[in-house]
Amino acid sequence: MSIVPERRQLVFRKMDRALLQLSFGQQAESVHQFRTTNRRLQTLLEQIIPNRDHNQKKLLKLLDRIRKRAGKVRDLDVQLAALRSLKVPQEPRRKTQLMHILIELRVKHEKKLRKILNKKTIQEIHKRLKRASREVKLATGGDALTAARTMLAQVVRPAGPVTEEVLHQYRTVVKRARYAAEFAPKSTEATQFIAQLKRLQDAVGNWHDWLTLTNTAARQLGDVNQSSLVAALHNVTRSKFRQAVAALSASPTIQTSPKAEPMTSQPSQTSAKSPTKIARIDTAA
Repeated sequence: MSIVPERRQLVFRKMDRALLQLSFGQQAESVHQFRTTNRRLQTLLEQIIPNRDHNQKKLLKLLDRIRKRAGKVRDLDVQLAALRSLKVPQEPRRKTQLMHILIELRVKHEKKLRKILNKKTIQEIHKRLKRASREVKLATGGDALTAARTMLAQVVRPAGPVTEEVLHQYRTVVKRARYAAEFAPKSTEATQFIAQLKRLQDAVGNWHDWLTLTNTAARQLGDVNQSSLVAALHNVTRSKFRQAVAALSASPTIQTSPKAEPMTSQPSQTSAKSPTKIARIDTAA
């Protein structure tokens, strides 16, 4: 299946609108919409439309700088949402303390994001989006579903326990593969494939959100022996890890290598004294 011309044009209009909304205010929804739309545009230009020209490369570079700043804000938004949803009786004061820390960090990164959203940069991106839209309209795109499956095949399904590093790789690739598949014409095959990717993306992304929050809490409050709240977060994260591994193992979109053994999980061994370094592969979504 090729790509739908209307969808590749639509992503440029959505990107322009998302950038404008972000410049007006850095609320959680506007930050999230900017990042997801940016990833869709990036996937189109890097994975589906061949031979990017200078304008398209410059456009992606400008957007990437903003996306990285927006990513800092988005990470804190998802941590705040996860912390608010945590219903545990342990250490209510420390939960409140951690909430205030996250809010303060968000304000700090929001100011940095706002600083680079200047009028000159926005105008330049607007012009380059219009030019790139015209260029892509005339270009011959590749097959969207083939591109998505090729992206998934680049991550080798491991034999033995699944590690955090492997899940981080899938978190990025599955997200981009889904965005690529969404450019394909509507069909039963495409709809089922996208739905499978979405389920896997949700499971792995949910684990990553809790892992990020757990590591932040450990840095701020101490290890599991020092804080029952951190211990509770570790328990939630381990549960989310097992769920993500189960979703990965069950997903028909992930190809099994000929020598691969059935997937088993290797639970997170993160601690407050040496928190896991989060892989910033997608600084995505």
